[in-house]
Amino acid sequence: MEQRHLGRTGLRVSRVGLGTLTWGRDTDEHDAADQLKTFWDAGGTLIDTADVYGGGESEYLLGRLVDNLVPRQDLVIATKAGSVPDPYRRFDGSRGHLLAALDASLERLGTDYVDLWQVHAFDPVTPLEETLQALDLAVSSGRVRYAGVSNFSGWQLAKAATWQLAAPGLRTRLASTQMEYSLLQRGIEREVLPAALDLGVGLLPSSPLGRGVLTGKYRTGTPSGSRGASEHLAPFVEPYLDDPAGRIVDAVAIAADGLATTPLMVALAWVRDRPGVVAPIIGARNAQQLSQALSVEALSLPDEICQALDDVSAPVHRYPDQDWSTL
Repeated sequence: MEQRHLGRTGLRVSRVGLGTLTWGRDTDEHDAADQLKTFWDAGGTLIDTADVYGGGESEYLLGRLVDNLVPRQDLVIATKAGSVPDPYRRFDGSRGHLLAALDASLERLGTDYVDLWQVHAFDPVTPLEETLQALDLAVSSGRVRYAGVSNFSGWQLAKAATWQLAAPGLRTRLASTQMEYSLLQRGIEREVLPAALDLGVGLLPSSPLGRGVLTGKYRTGTPSGSRGASEHLAPFVEPYLDDPAGRIVDAVAIAADGLATTPLMVALAWVRDRPGVVAPIIGARNAQQLSQALSVEALSLPDEICQALDDVSAPVHRYPDQDWSTL
């Protein structure tokens, strides 16, 4: 699998990453092991998790598999901290919480460092410089190799990345931002993606298949065993089952028929090759499903197909994104 640099850093990662959101909850150890082995055999290196996935079980399960199944040095392990199970404070970006969460993640993962550590979301009640200092301390201590953020808006990302660049050698530059991005969710193109491109921050798209909807499996209903049929994941899928999304899915299916491939492959290839994208993060139910997705490595979409998909899924961005003098 092709490797790409993560932002303007020396870290190289596979251009498709493996997500572990369901590991330890819906995905048991046997299926997780099969997925990890399949991913590694295909040349994949980037494994994405977070301290809250499965209440910590995702990290714990990944830690049990690493070394026993795949050499630690062959993987780029990325995890996140900052989300908390508190209805009154969903995000905690305080230095104390983040550093304690990192230590707990390292223990669950069974490693003394993570390759990429990301702040899971912006905390509006903690000074941003305090949050970012936690990243600097984690890197300077050797527990973290590279740092990034997740779910930051355009101005939040620009402020954070600029703050880090203001003191080169003292503060660690942001390597990445992880955001939802797909043909069904192009909102980051308004401000986040331009900021990332300008500041040299690599984009790691989550839900690149539109929460599974872009595979086309929901075109005639909700299949049993799908995330849309899951009690705790159905609300996650439901927003992308409306008529506008249906028209985009139909266009993806038409493109797939014309290319003699699958909607999954078309949707994944589109987002993988967008400007600024380093590696979309894909989650799979089993190794067979993952193997099908990884075969996207051999696919590049023709320009006319990309343009048609761009047109049918184009978000409405008016003032101030367009030339204001023409409005």
